[in-house]
Amino acid sequence: MSYLQLSNIHKSYYLGKEEFPVLNGINLNFELGEFVSILGESGGGKSTLMNIIGGLDREFTGSVTVDGHKLDHSQEKKLDAYRRDTIGYIYQSYNLISHLTVLDNVQLSLDMTTLDKAQREKRALNLLDRVGLSEHAYKYPNQLSGGQKQRVAIARALASDPKVIIADEPTGALDAQNTEEVLEMLNSIAQEGRLVITVTHSQHVADAGTRIVRLADGKIVDDTEIKSPYKPKQSPSKLRSRLLPFSVSLRTAFKHFRFHLGRNSLIVLGTTIGLFAVMLFSGLGNGISGYISNQITKMTNPQVITVSRYAKMDPSAAPSPTAAMGNGSSPSMGASQTVKNFSKKQIDQLSALKHVSSVEKTYNLSNVKIDYQGKSTKVASMSNWTQSQSSSSITKGKQPKAGEVIIDKKAVAKKLSKSDPSKLIGKSITLNYQTMDRTGKLVNVKFNAKVSGIGKSSSGISSVNAVNTKTLTKAMKQANVNTDSSSLSLKINSLDSVKGVAQKINHVKSDGKRLYSATAITSIIDKVQTYVNLASLLLAIIAGISLLVSALMIIVTMYMSVSDRTKEIGILRALGESKRDIRRMFISESLIIGVLSASLATILALGIGAIANIFIKSIAAYAFVQISVTNVVSVFVIALIISLIAAWLPARHAAALNPIDALSAD
Repeated sequence: MSYLQLSNIHKSYYLGKEEFPVLNGINLNFELGEFVSILGESGGGKSTLMNIIGGLDREFTGSVTVDGHKLDHSQEKKLDAYRRDTIGYIYQSYNLISHLTVLDNVQLSLDMTTLDKAQREKRALNLLDRVGLSEHAYKYPNQLSGGQKQRVAIARALASDPKVIIADEPTGALDAQNTEEVLEMLNSIAQEGRLVITVTHSQHVADAGTRIVRLADGKIVDDTEIKSPYKPKQSPSKLRSRLLPFSVSLRTAFKHFRFHLGRNSLIVLGTTIGLFAVMLFSGLGNGISGYISNQITKMTNPQVITVSRYAKMDPSAAPSPTAAMGNGSSPSMGASQTVKNFSKKQIDQLSALKHVSSVEKTYNLSNVKIDYQGKSTKVASMSNWTQSQSSSSITKGKQPKAGEVIIDKKAVAKKLSKSDPSKLIGKSITLNYQTMDRTGKLVNVKFNAKVSGIGKSSSGISSVNAVNTKTLTKAMKQANVNTDSSSLSLKINSLDSVKGVAQKINHVKSDGKRLYSATAITSIIDKVQTYVNLASLLLAIIAGISLLVSALMIIVTMYMSVSDRTKEIGILRALGESKRDIRRMFISESLIIGVLSASLATILALGIGAIANIFIKSIAAYAFVQISVTNVVSVFVIALIISLIAAWLPARHAAALNPIDALSAD
C-alpha cells in the first residue's frame, strides 16, 4: 500500500453562484523515498493540490489516506496534529518570521515536540550546520541573502522530522547556483526515506526528481517515473509531538513586543498613566482617611461611646431655664427644649450592658474665667476629664487627678504665662463660671485647681481644657448645683464591640419610645471615610476614562498586529499550531502590555507618593499618600482585565483567519 493516496479529489471555487472547477478527479499514489515534481502552468491547480495534501484546505470532495489511515478533514484538531507530525513546508517566498532570529525560526516546529530546551536548540543548530548556516544562527532573516533564507526554510521544514516535505516553487526566487544547491538538498532529503513533493512550472526542477506528474486544467495528463525512488532508511527515532505550551506563546509574544518596542512603549505609557492615576488617588484616599481617623482618635478614645437622653428636636420650643442645670453649663447656652438628665436607674441599666466596662458622667462648662497671679482669660468651653478623652492631647504633664486641671496651651497657658507656658504645671489657678443652682437661681461656681498638664488639639480647631471630675462635682455641690448629667461616657472593653453596643443602646425602648442616643467616634470616622472613599472613587472614575482610552489603544494595536502578522499566522498554522495557539499568542502580547503598564504605574506611584509625603510631612507631619498592597494588587488585576478584554476580539479574529489566505498575504 502506498504511503500517501489521493482518491477522486474534486475542488471548485465559486463566484456568487458560478462554479469554477480547479481539480477534477485527481487520483495519485506516493511512496516514501520519492522526489515527485508536480509540473504545470499557473492556475492549473498545483498549489490547491498541495494545500489539500498538507491539510490546509478542507473544502473538497474525495479522500486523502496517509500510511493506511484516512484523513478526516472535518476535524480541525486532527489536521493540526497531522501537520505537526507529518508535514514540512518549503515556500518560494521563504516565509520566515522577520522578528525571530534564524535559530528561532528553525525552532518553531521543535517547540511542538517533547524535546527539552537544550535538545531543541541542539537539533536546530545541527540542522543549520547541515544547510551551511550555523554561523548565521543569531541573525535575523533580513540580514540573509535569498539562497540563505531558503536554506533556513529547509532546516525549519526538517526540524520536526516529518515524513512528507512539500516544496511550493522552492527555487522560483533563486539564481542558478542556489537552485542547484536546493535541488541537491531536496534529493538528499528524499534519500533519507522522506516523501518530497515539489510544485513547479520549471522543467529543469522537475527533471531533478524521481517522478514527474503533469497537471493541466485540474487533471493529470501525465505521470512519469524518471528514476527509481530512493530506498527508505529506517529512522532511529521519530520525534513525538505535543500541543504548544502556553509558555512558548508567551515567549513568542514577548519577542514580537520587543521587536516593535517603540510602538508598544507608547501603548504601555498611555496605559501606565491611567493605572498610575488610579493607584495614586486610591493611596491619597487611604492617607486622608488615615489622617482624619488619626486626628479624631488623638482627641477622643475610640473605645468610648457618648450617650445622651433621646429627644426629638422642637425648634419652636422656648429655652428652658433648667436646660443646662444638670451639666453645669452657663444659661447663655440655651436650648430648644428641656434637656433630660440620667437617673441612677438608667445609669445602672447602661452599666449592666455586655461589653460596657465603666460609665462616667460628662459635664460641659461654658464661659469659664481663669485667673492666675493677677492675669485672667476666658475659655468658651471646658469639660471634666473622662475616659473619652485621649492622653495624646496632653503635650506636657499628665492627666488631672483630684484637685487638678488640664489647660490648653494656646487658649489659656500662653495668655497666663507668655514666656514659658510649661511653668504653669504644678501651679494653682482659679476657675469661675456661672450656672443655675437647684432652685433656678443664677450662681457662681468657683474653685481652685492645680495645673497637671498642658493640652493641645491635634487638629488645631478646638482647645483642650478639662478638670478632674471629683474636683468639679465638689465645687458644684458647694454651690448647690445639681450634679446629675445629661451625657454619659461609656467605656467599651474592646474596639470591635463599640458599634454593636452603640446600636444596642439606640434600640433600647420603654413603652415603645426610644430612650437613648448613642454616638461612637468610630461611626463618625466611618462616615468621614465614606465621604473620602466617594471622593477617591470619583477621582478613580476620572482616571478610568484614561484607562478606557488605553483599552481602545490596545485593541487598535492588536488589530494592527494581526494585520502585520497575517502571513506569520499562516506560517504557524501550516507548522501545526492550532487556533487556540494563535489566540494565546495575541492575548499574551496584550498581557505583556498590561503587566508592564501595571509595574511601571506601581513604581511611579510609589516614587511620586514618597516624594509628595516628604514635602507634606513638613506641613502636616503625616504621610498622606499611603499605597497599600491591596491598591497594588487591584491595579494589576485591572490591567490584566483590560488587557484580556482588549485582546479578545483581535485574537479571535487572528485565529479565525484561513491559513491559505493568510499565507498568500503580502
